Amino acid sequence: MKAGAHPAFISYPPKAAYGRSIAKSKIYEHGGTNSRLKELFVRQVEQIVWQYKLAPETINLPGRPGVPEIQVFSILAKTKDLEHDVLHCIDKAVQYPIIFEVVHGDRIRVSACYKRLNESDAARWVLSEYFTTDWISSDEIRAPMPQALDLASLYEQLLYRLMPFKARPQEPLRDLVDRADQVRTIQREIVSIEARLVREAQFNRKVEINAALRRLKSECEKLTN
Repeated sequence: MKAGAHPAFISYPPKAAYGRSIAKSKIYEHGGTNSRLKELFVRQVEQIVWQYKLAPETINLPGRPGVPEIQVFSILAKTKDLEHDVLHCIDKAVQYPIIFEVVHGDRIRVSACYKRLNESDAARWVLSEYFTTDWISSDEIRAPMPQALDLASLYEQLLYRLMPFKARPQEPLRDLVDRADQVRTIQREIVSIEARLVREAQFNRKVEINAALRRLKSECEKLTN
C-alpha cells in the first residue's frame, strides 16, 4: 500500500468507471421512501453518481451468489452530516452491494453496510448498520484495490477495511460485523448510563450506576480486543 494511503480509500480500475448520474426519483421509486426520507434527500443530497461498476466484464473477477457485482456510488452531499437513512434507502433500491463515497467540499468519507442475501428468502437483502471512515482529503493518495479471487472475496476485503477494529484470527466477516454491532449497542448504553450518573443525586445510586458502567466498559473492551 502506498505511504499515506487510507486503506478504505480505493483506487478503482479505470475500466470499471461508469459515471452515470442517478435521479432521486428512481431511488424513491424502488427504495420505499416516505415523506421524511424524501425531505432528507432534498435537504442533504445534491447528486448521486454511479461511479464504478465492479463486475466480471470490467475487472475480470467472477461473481458469486449475493455478489454478482459491486457498485461504487459517489454522493455529493449538501451537508457534512449525511444521515445513514439516506444510504439505507439507496441500498434498498439497488440490488447489489454498494460502497459509498460521500463527498462534501474537498473531503470524502467512505461508507458501507454489510449487505447479504436473506438465507430464507433470496429475494430479500439483510443490511447491517453502516461503517464509515473519518473525513479524507479528496487529494489524498488512494490505496490499490485489494487482490481477490472473486467479487465476493473482494467485497469482504473492502468491508474489512471499514471496520472500527481488526478482525480476530480466522474471524469471518459476518462474525466481525455482529461483534461491531454488539459494541455499538453497549456504547449507546454507556452514553445513556453516563447521563443518568450526572443527573443522580443520591450517593448509593451513584455507586450502583458506576458499578454498572464499569461492567459495560469492561465488556466493550473485551469485544474490541
